[in-house]
Amino acid sequence: MQFLRTIYNGLLQVRIRQISICKVIVLSSMIGIPYSFAQSDYPNKPIRFVVAFAPGGSTDIAARILAQSLSGILKQSVFVENKPGAGASIGTQYVAGSPPDGYTFLLTSPSFIVNPLTMGAIAGYLPDRDFMPVSIPATQPMGVVVNEKIGAKNLAELKELASKDKMSFATAGNGTPPNLTCDHLFSQLWKSDVTHIPYKGSGPALIAAVGGETPIFCGAVAGVSQFMKQGKVKVVAVSSDKRLVSMPDAPTFSEQGYPQIKDDLWVGVFAPIKTPTDIVMKMNQAISQAIQTKDVQDKLDQNDFITVGGTVLQTGERIQADIARWTKTVKESKSRTSK
Repeated sequence: MQFLRTIYNGLLQVRIRQISICKVIVLSSMIGIPYSFAQSDYPNKPIRFVVAFAPGGSTDIAARILAQSLSGILKQSVFVENKPGAGASIGTQYVAGSPPDGYTFLLTSPSFIVNPLTMGAIAGYLPDRDFMPVSIPATQPMGVVVNEKIGAKNLAELKELASKDKMSFATAGNGTPPNLTCDHLFSQLWKSDVTHIPYKGSGPALIAAVGGETPIFCGAVAGVSQFMKQGKVKVVAVSSDKRLVSMPDAPTFSEQGYPQIKDDLWVGVFAPIKTPTDIVMKMNQAISQAIQTKDVQDKLDQNDFITVGGTVLQTGERIQADIARWTKTVKESKSRTSK
């Protein structure tokens, strides 16, 4: 519960002069009502969004959509800087060690939670020790995408191919949620030998499948539609509850007999742990404002994102729940592997 304790403590320590105003801020933050007491001079210089993946992937796409809108809302430049590698750990470590002044934020995926569970101390950070949750602006279903040339139109056909030929699948990196999910599908449920090929982000991993370097891509579906229209790939499964409007021919995992696979891949915004709470709240509110604009909603929709938002407290609760869920998943995965 470290995340929630950090949020509660931060709310209680907002630096203001009058105790009555302090009560208003604490109360309003708990119930999600905006307030305008955040540091009046913030921001007074450009803000950096560090994306822990290579350009072109789902997190990068969402970050650039947000950055453009936030630059107008905050009246200050918000720019994206990609720092991929080690399954997103390099960029994450960088932000963890950055000054907690509100000018450097991490934009990442559930890999943020999974890496310390699979990599241990090598990950170089702990989510609830080194970061403050800011917002989850959007989420997106995971998909299994195949190169058109292999001929599979659904999971049953892909399973049959995997049982006959040695195949490989690309993801955004070792230990990422799509890596765990698809490895479980292929090796545990199908008993097939499908080799994992890690890349430095979902963008390069998707391009590998498009170009035939690997026949399968497992990851967020952002950017996939354009290649579907070009006839280069086919989506054989998505983790959403129902078929996506942009991909009506892509069946869900559930309708193909895998209702347990329903992982969504959120885009999360995090700040270094000692970032002043009022700055965190101001960024949270700016993001909430951004994702409510038609321009941002249209761009997110075009890339198959679902807007989320919510208060800092709600974000912390979501992350805390995901930490518990992924801890259980990784523990079960390690148990199966050791047998």
